[in-house]
Amino acid sequence: MRKHYVDNIRWITVVIVVLYHVFYMYNAEGVVGVVGKISNLDVQYYDMFQYIVYPWFMFLLFMVSGMSSKFYLDKHTDKEFLASRTTKLLVPSTIGLFAFQFLQGYVNTLLSDVFTKSPEMPLAGKVIVILLSGIGVLWYIQLLWVFSLLLFFIKKIEKGHLLSLGKKAGPITLLLLCVPAFLTAQILNTPIIVVYRFGWYFFAFLMGYFVLSHEAVVEHLKKWFLLLILMAVGLGTVFCVMYFGKNYADQPANRSLWFVEYGYFASLAIIGGMAKYGDICNRFTKWMSQRSFGLYVFHYLGISAMAWYVGRLKILPTPVTYLLTALAGFVSGYVLYELISRIPFWRWAVLGMKKKRDKEK
Repeated sequence: MRKHYVDNIRWITVVIVVLYHVFYMYNAEGVVGVVGKISNLDVQYYDMFQYIVYPWFMFLLFMVSGMSSKFYLDKHTDKEFLASRTTKLLVPSTIGLFAFQFLQGYVNTLLSDVFTKSPEMPLAGKVIVILLSGIGVLWYIQLLWVFSLLLFFIKKIEKGHLLSLGKKAGPITLLLLCVPAFLTAQILNTPIIVVYRFGWYFFAFLMGYFVLSHEAVVEHLKKWFLLLILMAVGLGTVFCVMYFGKNYADQPANRSLWFVEYGYFASLAIIGGMAKYGDICNRFTKWMSQRSFGLYVFHYLGISAMAWYVGRLKILPTPVTYLLTALAGFVSGYVLYELISRIPFWRWAVLGMKKKRDKEK
């Protein structure tokens, strides 16, 4: 039986990612590579939205990706799993850069003003910078492919023993797992490009696969949902109070105890809450779920283009600029998906689709 709450977590989280990037684009906290503050406010208190969602939304997506990998492998072979993940994840984040995402790279170079700062850069260097900048939000699927590859080999070694242990995880074990969550957040973090957190996100992926994929474990999360929510709210409140106004996306904030544990317990609470109340499927949720990957892949182009060509000029009232930027994110996400998913080569290169998508039932 398909676990609809997992699908719903995924598309709802992607919607939150889109909204986050709108606030992120005009943030007043010094996070670089974007337009930055466009309001006349001394303090942009609505920037708090970024602090509320950033510690958990990608951690949650990696947990869900681990769970989904287990569900896929229940019906497919290891080789089929690796082949499908290579097509779906590696192709769009490599070949897709040449086929489409160089457009995102170009806009990103405008936002970062990289060529103005390095006017003597040769043409070949500019092309490389544009292509690398085109990775953008695709860092998530790059890491996910690496984790899927590592899982392929881990399964050869553990031979089901870790899955058996994970199935026995109870409330105390889930509580204690916050310790390795914190420890892994301190390692394998790349400098400068701070989103590549191999240790922390790999832990989330493995926990999703070996622990949270078991119905018995999810039942514990459903039972203790209220307590998990209270813990997450408490930890999140402390984090926001301590770090508001500071760069939340880099150290020391993103490796702090409050950041990591808030992200951990908020993710568990969301999984438990959605399993309890959000395991539903209707035409709307199905439509959103089918397009969540396309929305994720394409939304940032609309947001960044609107920010560069309209937002930075400050020709419109700030609320209108925010609204138009959000609209651009959703429109670009859905429209580009509908177009590119229908073009033979590009649907493979940009979206990892082997053939024309099935007609919606």
